[in-house]
Amino acid sequence: MTHTHIRADVPETRPVALHAADKRAPGRRGAGRRVLASLQRARKALLIHIGLRAVGLAVMAVWARREGVGPLEVLGGRWDSDFYLHMAEHGLTTEMPASCGPVGPGCQMAFFPVYPLLVRWTVNLTHLPVNWAAIGVALLASVIAAWGIFAVTDKIYGRRVALFTCALFAIVPAALVQSMAYTEPVFIALSAWAMYAVLTKSWLTAGVLAFLAGATRPSGSAIVAAVVLAGVWEIVQWRRRRRVQRPPVGRILAASLIAPLGWFGYVGYVGLHFGRWDGYFELQDRWGSKYDGGIDTLRSLKKTFTDTHLTLNHVVVTLTVVAAVVLFVMITRKRRPPVVVWIFTAMIMLVALGGAGFYYSKMRFVMPAFPLLFPFALALARARRTTVLWVVGAATAVSALFGGNLNFVWWANP
Repeated sequence: MTHTHIRADVPETRPVALHAADKRAPGRRGAGRRVLASLQRARKALLIHIGLRAVGLAVMAVWARREGVGPLEVLGGRWDSDFYLHMAEHGLTTEMPASCGPVGPGCQMAFFPVYPLLVRWTVNLTHLPVNWAAIGVALLASVIAAWGIFAVTDKIYGRRVALFTCALFAIVPAALVQSMAYTEPVFIALSAWAMYAVLTKSWLTAGVLAFLAGATRPSGSAIVAAVVLAGVWEIVQWRRRRRVQRPPVGRILAASLIAPLGWFGYVGYVGLHFGRWDGYFELQDRWGSKYDGGIDTLRSLKKTFTDTHLTLNHVVVTLTVVAAVVLFVMITRKRRPPVVVWIFTAMIMLVALGGAGFYYSKMRFVMPAFPLLFPFALALARARRTTVLWVVGAATAVSALFGGNLNFVWWANP
């Protein structure tokens, strides 16, 4: 078997077919044609991603049958899914006392509204049961997210590295969440395409997508900060004469104003509902979630080495946290990605690891930081085919089995 050599740091030349299309249609190609070309370029990566996710879902379905549980209940009827389905059916402010427990009235307002609204609109359009609609939205969003991850990585490193990043994202430890009625698939899809919009200088599109992502989950502040600071950086670089062409300052400023409105708008709405400016943060505190700069995370890491009664989940979370930190240092020091991608990754790390409480969910909180997979993808892009098959095959099996463990052995929210 021969060794495959590539230049992973140089994006590949676009296919000849695309150049021919450019000649046939002088000037800017239509939006529809660009979308189809992008989808065609990502097709192989998306098929691999879907295939790897199908393995995880198949293992979950077999495990569910042995436990006497329906797969739909696992994907769309547990933990946070209850709150999203309630919000989709009854609105943002309708109480759900049976599930709120000690958190108190209005507990569901700790969850951001974009995903429940998408589920409600899907129900109104298709007349599907709400849990089917919730799972359908999540599955579609997960494919769009994988497509966005491919597009961003392709723009930075080229097609081959993008393919491996897309494949690896399908088998991260908490990958099953990508197929559940959770906000992560929608959030990652919006964030990835917002970053791609910045990379392609489509500032208004980036601002709108960041606006929506900011209203999707609390960590939406990461993509908001990434888009705004990337715009500021673009202007600063031009003022320092490090950019030959003047950036579109007006569009950058407009994007910077639009992007924060989703996150701040919902936090402000919750504050108005509770009659206090910090109502959202007080609600999060009642949930046992607050920001302490990582002190609680460090305590939980310490337990890995001092507690004699550890669960598999705790060990895997600790390994994920440590690996995330190491990988972030690697992409920062060796081959830092474009500023919007780096800031997004840094912010996800700050939010996920700096928050107190829910240590067992850190894998899911870190998952949107897909650029952390770049070092692995670059290594696989240079590896022999047999090495790739063994590594990806083993990782797929472990991910699928761990996903089953999270839902049928582990006792809490994944």
